[in-house]
This record gives sequence, structure tokens and C-alpha cells, in this order.
Amino acid sequence: MRDDLHCRALVLEHAGCRICIVTLDLISVSRNWADAARAMIVERTGIAPEAILISATHTHTGPSVQGGGRWSPPQEWLDALPGMIADTAEAAADNMFDALLFLGRQEEYYLASNRLGRTRDGDEVFSSQGVIGHAGPVDPALLALGVREHDGTMRAVLVNYPMHVDVIGGGTADFVSADWPGVMDEAISGVYGDQAVTVFVNGTCGDINHRLWHETRQPGEGEVKAVQMGRAFAGLAVNAVEKAEPMASFEGCGVKFEDLQIPYYTRDEALMAEAEALRGREDLEYFEKAILGSIDRWDRDGQIADVPLQVMRFGELIFVGLPGEVFTKWGLEIKHWSPTEWTFVIELANDALGYIPTTDQAMRGGYGAKPILSRRLIADAGRRIADWVQVAMWQVWEGSVAADRPRMGEGR
Repeated sequence: MRDDLHCRALVLEHAGCRICIVTLDLISVSRNWADAARAMIVERTGIAPEAILISATHTHTGPSVQGGGRWSPPQEWLDALPGMIADTAEAAADNMFDALLFLGRQEEYYLASNRLGRTRDGDEVFSSQGVIGHAGPVDPALLALGVREHDGTMRAVLVNYPMHVDVIGGGTADFVSADWPGVMDEAISGVYGDQAVTVFVNGTCGDINHRLWHETRQPGEGEVKAVQMGRAFAGLAVNAVEKAEPMASFEGCGVKFEDLQIPYYTRDEALMAEAEALRGREDLEYFEKAILGSIDRWDRDGQIADVPLQVMRFGELIFVGLPGEVFTKWGLEIKHWSPTEWTFVIELANDALGYIPTTDQAMRGGYGAKPILSRRLIADAGRRIADWVQVAMWQVWEGSVAADRPRMGEGR
């Protein structure tokens, strides 16, 4: 074990309205144990179930909590996981104090790249070789929310930035690690003290990672790269909150949670023909074997998915929870149409329903768009999700109730 994995929780309250944000150093969230944890949190704290957001940082050097990963934790640990999550949220709810909130923003382009490339024939590949350019944008915005006591003591820093957490070792590692968000937490604690809890909520990074396309002498992967990124993002977060004005208005609070009904992908003739062609070969590469296995195991043809979508308003802030690895364009679209510039878009929240590419990219075959292997829902799922979120954001924004004093609690 290189470093510990944590569950962290932030509870914000004013005028009787409370929201709870939980983040886990895991690769994903499973609906069954997330719902169990949410029910426990409701019972112990009284926070409304639709006002509880549970997300994963997406570290690849942790236990597989949905199967199919590098290693699985003991069943007794999985059975205890909802209770451990609820313990953390309960500790935060029991640790409330009058707080000052500081909202800040920084931009970082250098450490992120869109990992898909467009080829001359219109396809997309997970590579920079033989392509004519990046197949999508990056979202450079790092949003940070600093929570201080009135004497200036920093108690929590909520950080939102879209970046895959697959740097320090990935699926080949023989150790457990929180990856670069763990380094970021250590660096922020080094500035503010151990009482400052860093709550990292990942943005829409389904097509984003840390590998750059241009020549560089900077580290490319492994522990050195994770340390570089963790310290850099910590510096950005500290810079953001140190230069921020305290929030002056806390008017407005509202939540909306819905299971949107979206069809799963259904295998078609073209995909089955691809499977038969692969079956006839003996020299299959790693991903080709993975594609064939996923096609053969798929059992969701003709079925409908419950896609949990969540929007929460807290004063000037909006938090959006999305249950998958979402392509960056969708996060940028949600922010563009949001009623507030302080929109925290959080992926892998409340469930993990695979990659969610844009509608056009879903048909181009790039990693994250390949049916079944990575994309579980229909090609148009992302548009349906983004449209629902836009409507929900404006509903909670315009239908909110007034409030005048914030309180906060944190736990880990």
C-alpha cells in the first residue's frame, strides 16, 4: 500500500436546507451500495435523499467495487462499505459550524489533453499517431470552494477539475494509492493544516488524460507524474480560494433527482459480424479480446437503464451529478447553459453506467465510444442527459427558497 484511500464528506446548510457531497477514493460508484449508504445517511442525519451526492475520484489503483478490475476487496469489506460512507457523512453533519465560503477559479491547460484523435477517414482512435488533430476539447476550469471558520482557519477545500486518475500505476500497479488527488490532499493540508479536508470531485473526463501530444521533458507517468500533478492542482486550488471574495449571498436552495429512462445499447448485425470476424482469428490483440468477450457477455439487449441524474443548488453554486465517464463536450455544454458560472459538474456520481460520449463520437469507434466495451447506453444518451440537466438547473435556480446564513460540516 502506497497511501490510504479515504471517504470524505462535506455538508452545507442554511435556513433548514442541507446538501451532502461524498467522495470516495475508488474507481467508481455502484448503485446498490450507494443507495444503501444514502438510506443510512437519511436515517442518521435527516438530510433528504435527493440532496445526497455520492461520487468516486476514479483512482485506478484501488479495489474493484463492481467486478472485472485488477483485484476485488473481501466481501465483508464490501458489505461494510455503505456503513463506512454513512459514518463519514454523519460525522460531517455532527460537526457543523458557522462558516465563510470562498469561491475561486483557475485555468490549467498544460497538464490535460484530449486523448482521442481524429483520423483522415473520419474515425477516432486512442492515440496521437496518424491523426489530424485532437477529437475534442479540454475543460481548463478548476473550481475551488474554500470553507473557513470566522477566525480564518481553513476547514475544507472542495476541488472540481476534469482529469482521469490513472497516473501513478493504473491496472498494472501492485500497490494501493489515491493517485494524484491523494498528493493534492497532502499538499493542501501542508498549507492549511491537517484539519483542512480536501474533497475532490472529478469533472467530465471520459476523453481526458494526462498524456501530452507534444514533445516534453516533463514526467509522463508513474509516481513522479502523480506528485507533479497533485502539487500543481493543489497550488491552483490554494491560489483560487486565497484570491476569492467571501460569498455575499446565500439566497436560493433546491434539489432535483430523477432516474431518467434511457435504453441500453442493443447488439446489431454489424457488431455481431465484427464478433464473428474476431472469432475467426488466432492473433487477437488485448483490446480485440476484450471487445469479443464483452460482446459475448452482454445481456442488456432491448432493456432500459435507470440513469440517476442530480442537480443541487446552494446559493450561487450548482452541483450536477452524472453517473458515468462523460466526454468533456457535455460538461462544457452543461456549464454553458447553466444559470450560474459556479457550476460543479461531477461525473461517476451515484452509479457508473460506462462511458457517455457525444452523439456523433459514439459512432466513430474511439475508446470510450466502442459499444459494450465502454459505452453501455444508446448513442444519444449524452444529449438526453445534458437536456435533462439544463432543464433541472433552471428549475432549481428559479424555484429556490431564500436563505441567509451558511453552516458547514466536514468529515473523513
